[in-house]
Amino acid sequence: PAHGTGAEFDVTALAAQQTPWWNRTLCAVNDAWVRIGVMEGDFHWHKHDDTDEFFLVLEGHLDIELQDRTVSLDPGQAFTVPRGVMHFPRARGRSVVVMLEKAGVVPTGS
Repeated sequence: PAHGTGAEFDVTALAAQQTPWWNRTLCAVNDAWVRIGVMEGDFHWHKHDDTDEFFLVLEGHLDIELQDRTVSLDPGQAFTVPRGVMHFPRARGRSVVVMLEKAGVVPTGS
């Protein structure tokens, strides 16, 4: 990922060229990665032991199932899954999501 290069990129255009499931690191900001994902359907239950994970929906709809509730996000809405919490992302239709997570995290979790 690019580090503090000052480079600009068009997130909407980049996402429009991709098909689900696609996940790419856009850049690094300090000790975090800014990632974009194009999703459709179910991912799987997983967790990240050492890092929180932030989701911001740009297009579509994302449900994030937690063990005790489901968080439903529409465009412009965001949610942070705390480290160590099991979660199950589920995109209803094609969805574009920006994620922010600690640099080096394995996107598929454990």
